[in-house]
Amino acid sequence: MRTGSLQIESLGEGRGGDLALVHGWGLGKAVWQPVIAALSQRFRLHLVDLPGYGAFDETTLATSAGFTPTAQALVDRLPAGTALCGWSLGGLLALQATLLAPRHFNRLILVGASPCFAQRADWRCAQPPALLDAFGNAVASDAPLALRRFVALLNQGDASARAITGRLAKLAATPPAGATLAQGLAWLREIDLRQALQSAALALPALLIHGRCDTMIPYAAAEWLHGELPISRIEIFDAAAHAPFLSDPERFADLTADFCHAPVAD
Repeated sequence: MRTGSLQIESLGEGRGGDLALVHGWGLGKAVWQPVIAALSQRFRLHLVDLPGYGAFDETTLATSAGFTPTAQALVDRLPAGTALCGWSLGGLLALQATLLAPRHFNRLILVGASPCFAQRADWRCAQPPALLDAFGNAVASDAPLALRRFVALLNQGDASARAITGRLAKLAATPPAGATLAQGLAWLREIDLRQALQSAALALPALLIHGRCDTMIPYAAAEWLHGELPISRIEIFDAAAHAPFLSDPERFADLTADFCHAPVAD
């Protein structure tokens, strides 16, 4: 299979520096639409479409070996000094990118993220592998339906669930190719960055944004990340589920800007 490439759209004047947004599984860069206007007024904004997403819809690697090259592409394609923000699967890639090049990025923002999405014997704050397998089977059978079910699941418990689900359902109506969705699920099932993070002791400022009602990634995962990222803080969105930037876009944009522009303590 061919490998797809990152597609990056850049906009904004950049007076506040560079900020890159990396989407999650199944939903491309358009998922960030509610915060783009506010953030592009404060940053040079880089909207990333992962391989297989976007207008080109190219094919990703057939095995999870493509995970690290995709993270490396974030390093190679984004300017030095960029603040890197990843949501869900995008957060996993953002973590790997900073592990590969810890001095390339100046801030790390993880939204609804985890170092390991699938449960292990020593890691229970995650999803059972059976759920990821079920989504894999559903993608093979009917990708658009599987993605619509995922959208409904990720918003469970959110105070704005109906509105957010309706907005995301429009994006889910035209999903990426089944091979791209299957590849993302393989990454979520197989990748575990806990040991790498414990060994690296990343020394860049990190902001962990998490919805208190998130049923996809339990809050305990954010607490674990907070313990392993020496310069980090957690911001909880009480009424939000897995996509707090959609539940309260204004607060998300303000938090992001304040964090990126704050001086780093010595």
